[in-house]
Amino acid sequence: MASAKRVGDEPAYILHQYDWSESSLILEVFTRHRGRVALAAKGVKRHTSNFRPVLLPLQPLKLSYTLGAEGNAEIHSLKGAEWVGGHVMPQGDALWSGMYLNELLLRLLARDDPYTALFDIYAGVVRVLAGQHGGTTEAIEPVLRAFELVLLRELGHLPDLRQESATLSQVNSVLRYTLVADGGLRQAAGYERAALSGLQWQSIELALQAEQPFPRTLNALSEPEVAQALKPQLRHLLQYHCGSTMLRTRQLMMDLQSL
Repeated sequence: MASAKRVGDEPAYILHQYDWSESSLILEVFTRHRGRVALAAKGVKRHTSNFRPVLLPLQPLKLSYTLGAEGNAEIHSLKGAEWVGGHVMPQGDALWSGMYLNELLLRLLARDDPYTALFDIYAGVVRVLAGQHGGTTEAIEPVLRAFELVLLRELGHLPDLRQESATLSQVNSVLRYTLVADGGLRQAAGYERAALSGLQWQSIELALQAEQPFPRTLNALSEPEVAQALKPQLRHLLQYHCGSTMLRTRQLMMDLQSL
């Protein structure tokens, strides 16, 4: 019988974990070269496990694991885990923001489908969140909106923002447009406050097409009102593609804010 194929020193982040047995966990991880992968972490809940203090979300790791059933199994076996270091765990609003991004990736990424560029952008965003010591929600908002835009574009869920989706006609730089989940970009009605000018949408599209899309997109959202207007539009679009159930992190953040 052929030995199981081993993947070694794979850059990764843990998105989620859940119980598998009294002593073991199933880890949902985002890896640089293999995308979202499920790993069985046997015995890690024991106090004697060396993996126990390492397997944390929002921390850069290098993982080693073996592929089950000649690489065709849904769940593979964790063999090694090492903390890469570089930053501390995000705190406060930044922590909740990071968990929100993890849930987006968990809900939207198919397993075993690599997104190397998206992984690098995610790693950079986590570093930014880790550096937000006492940072305000307003400072984090543009970072989240920029990542949402890049994620949607990477997955093919974002239309060309230089044209109206229904007619494919170029947007007018001075008119206002809104992004709707089931209709793409359309001209905004007078009562719709969550809208951007055609010129603003064009700037975002150019940024998304840049060689380094995340910093360019973040720069395009430098005006607070742009990120603020995007928030409800992207929220509806992401919810549409995630399914009808509200994201757990979003509901929890809403509940905490209502206390």
